[in-house]
Amino acid sequence: MKKIFLTVTLAMLFAISACDSGVKELEIESDVYHETMDKLSEIIVHDIFSPPVASRIYAYPSIAMYEVLAKNDAGYQSLAGQLTELSEIPDPKEEVSYDLAALQAFIKIGTALIFSEADMDAYRDELYEELGKGVNSDFFEASVAYGDEVAAHILQWADGDMYKQTRTYPKFTVTNDPTRWQPTPPGYFEAIEPHWTQIRPFAIDSASQFTPERPTAFDMDKNSTFYKEVMEVYETAVNLTQEQKEIASFWDCNPYVMNVTGHVMAATKKITPGGHWIGIVKIACRKAETNPMQTAEAYALTSVALADGFISCWNEKFRSNLIRPETVINKYIDEEWLPLLQTPPFPEYTSGHSVISNAAAVALTSIFGDNFSFRDDTEEKYGLSVRDFDSFIDASEEAAISRLYGGIHYMPAIENGVTQGRKLGNFVVDKLELRNEALSQNEE
Repeated sequence: MKKIFLTVTLAMLFAISACDSGVKELEIESDVYHETMDKLSEIIVHDIFSPPVASRIYAYPSIAMYEVLAKNDAGYQSLAGQLTELSEIPDPKEEVSYDLAALQAFIKIGTALIFSEADMDAYRDELYEELGKGVNSDFFEASVAYGDEVAAHILQWADGDMYKQTRTYPKFTVTNDPTRWQPTPPGYFEAIEPHWTQIRPFAIDSASQFTPERPTAFDMDKNSTFYKEVMEVYETAVNLTQEQKEIASFWDCNPYVMNVTGHVMAATKKITPGGHWIGIVKIACRKAETNPMQTAEAYALTSVALADGFISCWNEKFRSNLIRPETVINKYIDEEWLPLLQTPPFPEYTSGHSVISNAAAVALTSIFGDNFSFRDDTEEKYGLSVRDFDSFIDASEEAAISRLYGGIHYMPAIENGVTQGRKLGNFVVDKLELRNEALSQNEE
């Protein structure tokens, strides 16, 4: 079926049209949602949220935005009863702009999940001053109030996901076992989110549903499979091409990189891996000229795949607890060796990039198709290049192999992570029914 997309007029943030009731309807264009998501990503980077936590911050506002817009579109179905423990959002008590209510629910929830609340408040105030021009104030306020009501409903649901409880759990215990993960230089940070497996999944049945095969057993005998995997990382790293270096840097997505010069240490903040894929959602939506409902669909489905991807991956990371290449190579092969990328502070297996990138790619492919080419400029603001991809799967495969080029993963973590992510992504896509195909307003 051919998809008919509403052309987004970039010069206009909103339009006002008359309803049968005489109340002015506020129709918000997709670019407003993209800009608001960008603002949330900007704050996530500023507040230095870890990749798993960032995925949670993206998911709840995106789901709320989708739920509000779907309530006013017969072509879409609620995720209530489809996502774990999510119940249906309330109906509005009076006539409202669903577009504005969806925006408000997104902003309200996003603000509740970050640290820099004042930054989001200032953004909202400036945006609403513009959106409110020429709109009946009672209607505007009623729409915002409905957004607040939906936000309260979603935040109550979020309160049951074990996030707050895991904030009080003990830190990860590091042992002297030579096969197990050890903190790595230069920061020697403690393990990030060792209890993320306790977080309630969104769509998958459990954190262990997509447990991959076991990693290769640690064995530094020169004839062992593990030793060969270690040497593959080492030899790749010392023979990198310029293209491979660019690929590794492009997909680094480390939210907190420590730069050391002599005795001086300075941090560089970057977007998280999930944030990179949220940026790709925006790129795809703009290319396809999606309307607000379609835009909300893309963000909701992708954010759920990302969030569940992190839960699944982190479950395996702290189950297998495998040592990183940097630690092994420095101890047994070359004490001066450094990976191109800074090693992230958590166990090696499986590769987070491989899992979440492929889960997100499957979700996006289900919406935009197999051969959706795009130019990814997500990392341009961080001084990196722009890269072109023939499809979402193409991008996800490059994201996965970038971890070998970066010197931070053995190949089994990458290959099995790709499999893990695609299985999870396909499960999410098959389970969640967002479109009512018989009534969809966007297909013919």
